[in-house]
Amino acid sequence: MAASHPTYDDVNLILRLFELRREEKMRQARDWFGRSFKARTLEDFQALCPPGSDPSAYYRMVVSYWDMAASFVTSGVLNEDLFYQSGRELLFVWERIRELIPEMRKTFKNPALLKNMETVANSFIERMNREAPEAYPAFSAMVRGI
Repeated sequence: MAASHPTYDDVNLILRLFELRREEKMRQARDWFGRSFKARTLEDFQALCPPGSDPSAYYRMVVSYWDMAASFVTSGVLNEDLFYQSGRELLFVWERIRELIPEMRKTFKNPALLKNMETVANSFIERMNREAPEAYPAFSAMVRGI
């Protein structure tokens, strides 16, 4: 992800992403995810989010939103530095799902599952570690309830 100066298009895309996060169903999904999603294994996930359930829909809505937003960064459409200033929720979501992803990729035979989110989250972590080495471990522990 190359560094560049943010443009007005970057700002407009950030504002549009913010508007999408405010949509009523998305707000419900984000609220559920923040309060209730604590699955650590595929079995936990399947029990918490059975197919056809509201939790399954909420999970898919939240992770697909953040993977989509991350794809804008990884493809170079959205300025990375600007995204990091308002996209910390992506890292929150990643922290909640990161232990599940290798098993999900294997089970669903999809090695690219949520790769954009993973790429941006890892870059976010590297940035945090450069700026304040204690920040990411503290954030991770808080999000994961450790």
